[in-house]
Amino acid sequence: QVQLVASGGRLVQAGDSLGLSCEVSGRTSDINAMGWFRQAPGKEREFVAVISQTGDYTNYGDFVEGRFTISRDGAKNTLYLQMNSLKPEDTAVYYCAARRGTMPEWAAGAYAYWGQGTQVTVSS
Repeated sequence: QVQLVASGGRLVQAGDSLGLSCEVSGRTSDINAMGWFRQAPGKEREFVAVISQTGDYTNYGDFVEGRFTISRDGAKNTLYLQMNSLKPEDTAVYYCAARRGTMPEWAAGAYAYWGQGTQVTVSS
């Protein structure tokens, strides 16, 4: 089992920056990547970013447009998401997740373990 605890979400203004963290614990030997997803009210869960366990590969959802950066600190077992130039449409609950298997990295079904989510609200 893998446990994920996300934190860092809060109310910010449009144009602000915000960093999210996700503490990872448990048996991670079968995990091949870590990702962030988000879900806004009334919408489906959306792929935000993914990073390989070695940290040498990252990928982002199309909407990111260079504003977000995913990273990880293996020594601290922590995943990060730095978000810059936030927009009101970035308002959502953000989830960190651990991927296992070979399903596409942008698919929520590829991720076996999920954190509890952290609310990000961007005011205009």
